[in-house]
Amino acid sequence: MLKKILLGVAGVLVALCGVIAMQPAEYSVQRSATFKASPDIAFALVNDFHNWGGWSPWDKLDPNQKVTFEGAAAGTGAKYGWSGNDDVGEGRMTIEESKANELVRIKLEFIRPFASTSPTTFTFTPAAEGVTVTWKMDGTNDFMGKAFGLFVNMDVMLGKDFDKGLAAMGKIAEAETVKRAEAEAAKLAAEKAAAEAAAAAAAPVEGQPAPAGGQNVAAPTP
Repeated sequence: MLKKILLGVAGVLVALCGVIAMQPAEYSVQRSATFKASPDIAFALVNDFHNWGGWSPWDKLDPNQKVTFEGAAAGTGAKYGWSGNDDVGEGRMTIEESKANELVRIKLEFIRPFASTSPTTFTFTPAAEGVTVTWKMDGTNDFMGKAFGLFVNMDVMLGKDFDKGLAAMGKIAEAETVKRAEAEAAKLAAEKAAAEAAAAAAAPVEGQPAPAGGQNVAAPTP
C-alpha cells in the first residue's frame, strides 16, 4: 500500500514538473499613463534615480532599506542599488541608454530573493494633454519562476505596482508643471511692470516743460 502511495506521489510530482516546464519562459509587463505635464519634467523623474523616491511603488515598502547611488549623476551610466526586507529584496539598476524627453532604458538586476535580470524601458510620447509615459519590463523565468507563475500572474502583480507608480509620478509631474507655469507667468508680469514703469518715467509730465535736450532754442536776432 505504501509503495502504491509513494508511486502515486512520484507520478504527481513528475506530472507537476512537466506542467511547470511547459510554462512560458518569457514574460512582459507594460502600463501607460498620460499626464498634463511637460515631457521634460516627466523624463527627469525617471532619468535621475535621486527622484525615484517620490514616486516608486516599492520605495516605501521598507523605510529602512539601504540605497546607494553610483556612476553618473543622471542619465547613461547612473546606478542605483537597494537592499532591504523581504518585501523589497536586493538589487540594482543601471541606465544603459537615455534620450532626452524620449527614452530611458534600464538594466534591472534582482539579487534577492531570486536572481534575475529584467530589461526595463520608459518611453515618453507627446500627447494632446501633455505626455504619455509607458513603463515596460521584460523578463525570463527559470524553473522556479515558472512554478511561481502557476500561482501568481506576473502581469497582474507587477501591473498594479506600475499603475501605482505612474499615478504618483503623474501627480508630481503635473504639480511641477503648474509650478513652472506660475513662475513663468510671474516673471512675465514682473518684466511687463518694469517696462511700463520705465516708460512712465521717461514720458514728460503734463504741465511741465520738456527736457532741455528736447527743446528747440530760437537763434538770437541781430
